[in-house]
Amino acid sequence: MALVWHRKASHGEASVWQRVAAWCRGTSKGADVKEIKVKITYIEELLGTASANKELHSEFIASKAPDAPSREEEVEALGAEAVEEKAMTVFPRFEDGIPFTWDYQWKGFFKESCSMLRRGTGFKSAKLTAFKKVIDGLVFVAPRKVALVLPKGGKVGELQRPLRASTAQGERIALAHSETVPAGTTQKFTIKLLKDDLAPLVREWLDYGELHGTGQWRNASFGRFYWKEFDENGKAIGGNYKDYE
Repeated sequence: MALVWHRKASHGEASVWQRVAAWCRGTSKGADVKEIKVKITYIEELLGTASANKELHSEFIASKAPDAPSREEEVEALGAEAVEEKAMTVFPRFEDGIPFTWDYQWKGFFKESCSMLRRGTGFKSAKLTAFKKVIDGLVFVAPRKVALVLPKGGKVGELQRPLRASTAQGERIALAHSETVPAGTTQKFTIKLLKDDLAPLVREWLDYGELHGTGQWRNASFGRFYWKEFDENGKAIGGNYKDYE
């Protein structure tokens, strides 16, 4: 029986990957899409990144990517009911209320991790040139919406923290407000690679997540995680996971 790894992909999403696989088989003998199945376990709170204000979020997406096909999809996914919705960052939700993150947020994490590790000593990432273009075109995450599974008894919370900035008018302080999911929250997704030798690099980037996480305020150690890799039968074959305490 095939391993049930994450929420069932939509018809459109499934057909996209069927076409990618067919294209690989048809363009070169032996070509294939390599898959790395991972489970993320957060060891610190993860903070939401999406604006709870639908209009503000729509305008931001439009200004950054006017032709982005995901604009309406993203805005529709934001159920904004927060009192301070203009200042708050949240998690988008499935129709049943379960929070999720988008696939491209993990691609952004890979880019940031590669950029930092290239500055370190002895990392494989140092040898990857034009890494942003490589990640954009050869590294993919499925499903598009990656569910956040909270630990037993866990609830979506909120975190407020001050933001200080020095300006010409003097120091200014603003209050940042974000939704959070607790440590112990997990995510499962599949990383699809169109080039086999990228696999060791992806694993190196995931290892970096123990030190520097994802999501809002990650420079303050939020969003850090362990990860585990599984084969098609659900057997753990790699990663850096440790029992959460």
